[in-house]
Amino acid sequence: MSDPLVEAALAARARSYAPYSRFAVGAALRTEDGALHAGCNVENAAYPEGTCAEAGAIAAMVMAATTPGGRRIAELVVAGGGAMPCTPCGGCRQKIREFAAPATPIRMVDGAGRELLRLTLAELLPHSFGPDHLAEG
Repeated sequence: MSDPLVEAALAARARSYAPYSRFAVGAALRTEDGALHAGCNVENAAYPEGTCAEAGAIAAMVMAATTPGGRRIAELVVAGGGAMPCTPCGGCRQKIREFAAPATPIRMVDGAGRELLRLTLAELLPHSFGPDHLAEG
């Protein structure tokens, strides 16, 4: 059975620019309105001033959004290499929180697309601070 979100994350991973760490990562997200967006990690000679795959996918989503649902993450997949799940870094967890609900599923897959770990955003970033905290009351 084909999983377009996993396939998009793997395709993004294949386009990664990671000459320093040699750790390629791809991420793909599906928005509430059904659009898919992907990103890969991009390293920089001023290491570690690179960009994470999740941040790239979120930037692509924001750029393409034409509806409110186009800026809401419904699901996210992160594809790393090796047997250990490649979980989002702390900064990316907060970036995901900006556009996703606590119940949003986040899947980590290996380089072959096998699921290694599945969590909700609340499990990945418990007791998070998000845009709803800044709403006027």
